[in-house]
Amino acid sequence: MNNKRFILFSSDEFIFGILVLLTTIFFVAESRWLRLYNSQAISAEKPVQVYLEESTQLENLAQILADSSLIESEEELKWAAGIFGWKRFQEGHYLVDQSFNYDAFLSKLGRGIQDPVSVTILPGRRKADIAERVASQLKFDSLTFHHTIEDSVLLAKHELDQKDVIGRLLPNTYSVYWTTSSESFFERILNEFDTAVVESYQEQMEELDRSVDEIVTLASIIEWEARNGEEKRTISGLYWNRLNRGMRLQADPTVNFAIGERRRLLYEDYQVDHPYNTYLYRGLPPGPITNPDLASIKAALYPENHDYLYMVATPSGEHAFSKTFEEHKRKSAKWRKWLQEQYRIKRMNEQKQN
Repeated sequence: MNNKRFILFSSDEFIFGILVLLTTIFFVAESRWLRLYNSQAISAEKPVQVYLEESTQLENLAQILADSSLIESEEELKWAAGIFGWKRFQEGHYLVDQSFNYDAFLSKLGRGIQDPVSVTILPGRRKADIAERVASQLKFDSLTFHHTIEDSVLLAKHELDQKDVIGRLLPNTYSVYWTTSSESFFERILNEFDTAVVESYQEQMEELDRSVDEIVTLASIIEWEARNGEEKRTISGLYWNRLNRGMRLQADPTVNFAIGERRRLLYEDYQVDHPYNTYLYRGLPPGPITNPDLASIKAALYPENHDYLYMVATPSGEHAFSKTFEEHKRKSAKWRKWLQEQYRIKRMNEQKQN
């Protein structure tokens, strides 16, 4: 006797089963499709900067994105990357300030389509300070950039002397890729300086019969001296008046540069024998003392027309200008007296606290 059992389905049951199976397959496929092309797959509540220091494997990328809370599931990211064929991702800076689906985001990193970073160079800084700030915003380190801006071959290419470099580091905000080389970034700064200064004001420099380095040197002194931007052209006119009369500039910032320290100057500081000490040497110093901004450069090019020859800093950080030495002495004595009184009050307060 045959013990096999046969289960018979009616045609309606069979069709219903097929429909259930097809529906299940459809929903599974749709679910996978929706996950794969989910426009919110990579997202952040606020902008996130992703830095890949080197070419990065999928496993490491998944960990980086998870640590940055950009994805909910590392496994799902790896699954999507496998479907799209991405295994390795390029070094660089990538900004997540919107939502991405897996395809768009993985393709962006896989092809190395970086987002630029903004690198700001501030005016009135030393080379070491500029190198440190630049390096903090780009991949190379500060020592590398410092070596670059002192590279004799590169400077010769641009017909630059090492002493003049600081004046060419034009204050600005530069949009560049994080992985740009130190040399490329320096070239970018020099090119922007040429465009903004050399090409734009060549006629004015010729009219003044001064070289670009002389103008930048004067501008650097103005930059250091003027805390109030509205005084820049007035200070420039004063320095030009002294230069045109063959007087020493007697600019305190050049003495600060000579002693290598930015502080209130003492009597003995003015006696330091240094080529940048404009109390001892006539004319402009050998080179710029800092990096002037475009406003200071324009002030040097277009000085205010007046008869001032002297100035003294006031307690507010501005200057009192004078046409004669006698007037200057009176104003200087006034502010010295005020300063001495402030020191006296300070000492009294300190004594009371002790």
